[in-house]
This record gives sequence, structure tokens and C-alpha cells, in this order.
Amino acid sequence: MLPIYTVPAVSVRIAVPEPTSTDAEYNGRSLAPYVNALEAAGAEPVVVALSEPQERVAQLLAGVDGILLPGSRYDVDPQRYGEAREPECGEADPARTAADELFLRDAFNLRKPVLAICHGLQTLNVWRNGTLIQDLKTQVNHRPGRDVIEAHPVRIADGSRLAELTSAAAPAEPQVNSSHHQALRQPGDNLRVVAISPADGVIEAVELDAPDHFVIGVQWHPERTYRESAFSLAIFSDFVEAARAWRRSAPSAVGQTRLHRSACSWKQ
Repeated sequence: MLPIYTVPAVSVRIAVPEPTSTDAEYNGRSLAPYVNALEAAGAEPVVVALSEPQERVAQLLAGVDGILLPGSRYDVDPQRYGEAREPECGEADPARTAADELFLRDAFNLRKPVLAICHGLQTLNVWRNGTLIQDLKTQVNHRPGRDVIEAHPVRIADGSRLAELTSAAAPAEPQVNSSHHQALRQPGDNLRVVAISPADGVIEAVELDAPDHFVIGVQWHPERTYRESAFSLAIFSDFVEAARAWRRSAPSAVGQTRLHRSACSWKQ
């Protein structure tokens, strides 16, 4: 009797840029929750060092099925959306900006799924020609600290992807954490506002208005609460499932790019 061989399943690979190019302590502290949340959702995280040359980043991106843009301790340069810098606006991180643009260009060219979180959402919005509020001044404390799990509620729009997740995993206005002093002012091209902070109207989430391309950006940090919150884990699980579906729909491209993995020495 001939032996039966099984082909091991290829895991979904998600690229994540380092949060900053200069702050190793911040990277070490903040990256682990993203990595752990992706793994809990069934994905293989691929962390990309911002010191890598663009050619190597492009080679790496050819072998992943989706991208996650994380938070950062830096702000988006207001010159990128046509404004002068206000005193409250922090400095920018040009290396992170360059990496994010490469990631987004790859994802939008190939319709790879995108999950953008906090600074990642702001970068996505500006890349799509949107603008930001450089420093929030509202009655809601949007940066109460990393240890505050339920900072304020968010009101989620009916018919959105997030609404589908809340109907299964959270109340209609779930409580979220919060750790930002900037926010979206004008949504970027084809980005639909799908969640706000009801007390002050601050935009808390957007989705790309394209049924065939999964792009979600949230202003809070679900990676910090995926163990306690079914809603947070559902965000990552939905994202990873979209990346898995993308890989199934593009078998030839994925098959070719997997061949390059052995030639890469990416930080993972």
C-alpha cells in the first residue's frame, strides 16, 4: 500500500513595519502585541526593519498576503497634507513614512488586505489624500494611558464590516482603548467613516468603499485587548481571513514569490 502524503498548509503571512526607525525600546514594547494578535488569529507575522533598503522591502512584500500598519510614537508630517506644523504636532519619522508608502502601494496595486491601527490609520488617510487634526482638543480624553482598556465608546455605522463584527462579538457601541492626540479630519479618497466617538465626533474607524478590497483602519489599539475582547480578536481574525482569501485568489503570484523566501534575511 502506497503511503499517503499530505502537503502542509502554507500559513498566511502578514507584513508589519517596525513602528519607528529610532526608538528600539518603543519598538520592543509595542511590537509584541501586534505579533501575538496576528498569531492568535492564525497568521505568520513578518516584521520588516525600517533600516532595510527599499529593494529588499519590495522583495519581501512580494511574499506576503496582507499588511498591517501599526502605531508609532511619531506624528505624520503635516506638510504631507498641505498644512503648516502646529506647536503641538510631534516630529515625523521619514523612514517609517517611506516604508508605509511602499506597503500601501503594494497592497493597493494588488488589492491585498490592509489593517491600519492608530498612526497606521493616519498614514493611510494622508496617503489617500485626506487630512489630520494635528492636536485634539475635546471633552473626551483620547490618551488616558496604555493601561486603560475601556477609554470611551465608539458608534459603528450600520452595514460596515465592523458592524458585522460587533453584532457577533460586542455591543452596538463597544468600549475601546485610546492612545492618540491626532485624528482624521477629512477622510481620504474612497475611505468611508464607519465609527466615531459619539461624545465629540472624532473619527475612530474607516473602511475602503470597495467590496473587493479589504481595508480597515481603526484609531484605537485592538492588539492590546485581543485576549480580553472578542471584538478585538474578531478584527484580527477577519483581517487574516481576508488575507487567506486573497492568497487563494492569487495562487500564481503567491507561488512565484514563495520561491524568494530563502534568499531573504528579513527580521522576523
